[in-house]
Amino acid sequence: MLRILGEGQGAGFDRREILRVGGLSLFGGLSMPGLLRAVERDPGRPRRARSVILFNLLGGPSHMDMFDLKPEAPVEVRGEFKPIATSLTGLRICEHLPNIAKLMHKACLIRTITHTYNSHDPMAIMTGFSGGNPQLQAQPTDPPDIGAVCQYLRLGPTDLPGAVCLPCFPGWGEEGYRRGGPYGGSLGSQYDPVFSLCKPAFGREPKIKYYDPVMPVGEPFLPGLDSLPDMAVDRFDARRSLLGRIDDTFVRVRRSNSFDRMNQAQRKAFTLLTSSKTRDAFDLGQEPARVRDRYGRNLYGSSMLVARRLVEAGVPFVSVHQEIFRHYGHAYDMHENNFSMLRDHNLPLLDQVYPALIEDLEGRGLLDSTLVVVMGEMGRSPKVNSKAGRDHWPQCGFSLLAGGGVRAGHVHGTTDRQAAYPVSQPVSPADLVATLYQQLGIDPHLQVKDRLGRPFPIAHGGEPVAGVVG
Repeated sequence: MLRILGEGQGAGFDRREILRVGGLSLFGGLSMPGLLRAVERDPGRPRRARSVILFNLLGGPSHMDMFDLKPEAPVEVRGEFKPIATSLTGLRICEHLPNIAKLMHKACLIRTITHTYNSHDPMAIMTGFSGGNPQLQAQPTDPPDIGAVCQYLRLGPTDLPGAVCLPCFPGWGEEGYRRGGPYGGSLGSQYDPVFSLCKPAFGREPKIKYYDPVMPVGEPFLPGLDSLPDMAVDRFDARRSLLGRIDDTFVRVRRSNSFDRMNQAQRKAFTLLTSSKTRDAFDLGQEPARVRDRYGRNLYGSSMLVARRLVEAGVPFVSVHQEIFRHYGHAYDMHENNFSMLRDHNLPLLDQVYPALIEDLEGRGLLDSTLVVVMGEMGRSPKVNSKAGRDHWPQCGFSLLAGGGVRAGHVHGTTDRQAAYPVSQPVSPADLVATLYQQLGIDPHLQVKDRLGRPFPIAHGGEPVAGVVG
């Protein structure tokens, strides 16, 4: 990770600083090993979406309490919520999502996401690979996610990162976890996204740890870049000098044709560091107060607004992750107190930020070119447990899509009478990821090579979901 921080000091550098300069993964896949690996997106493949925004509802949102209610099921299955009519004839969703209900004619609801990966991380839904073992730490052998592939293929403007993760990497709020998903993985860490940072504030202590959520307040910000205007010039110049000294050690490479490409990439890295486009996207002070209020002045409303600004600038892939911040809330992992957590916290949040984003994108003429995806890593168990919670259930879940060329006003798939299993048109994470690749103009059957030169399919055998794309 390249960092430009601190006060002006002497010109001495230690090994740790050299490693920071050498690993440019924070800024869009610009490390030296990655410079020799480049492939082009097929120019003949239609590109319906310029960008994707993924809102990851970490923990596993309860599909039967949100978008697939079963009011005729036994009381221990159907839960406490009632369905309401939506703008899409015949579709009914949760009573606590009234604003989303008004927009369902613009959305495509998949009710039959199914897999067996029982782990609290977005790896399956971001990579398409659902055959791994549950883990709480991302591994360098993990498959790369969509954002990493976008960077590998050099999608998007050259002066912007190809992928950004907001408001922090999954697991950051739990101090010790780094959940798999938004990484370059086997392609290399140079294809990691830009990870923003955050400093959430909480207005109160929870009455019940983990199961009485407190809304985090704050905004995502860029590591290092937020302090560029006040940085010490001699420190920045010294880092440039360090790069020059590192270059001297690569005599053989200097004599080869690839050196020029390395030098250009290094210059590009500094361009990204100082890019006004990157900094401007994170500057929410440029937004009118009414827009800030529409999204919500909390960490997730602010993150979603930054996501809109990033895709407006041209970033191909942005992920926003609802995070677990220690005892201040368990996101959607509701083994206890499921209904009050949904009613009082999670559903009002989603019912504000999602319509705000869709209407904002549409008003700016960006919805047709931006594919918005809302989902979690799994669903919840049909039967309510003894603590008024629902447990893990990867066998069935949902994905809500809008814009980017997907079929509006469509419901894909049906489930059984308890929303436990798909009855028709099951969709795997690989199928969903293949669909997103197709909309971005990337061949979902494309194979790329990992760091050891071994080819693998980017969508892991998935096929675009027929009927979902317009």
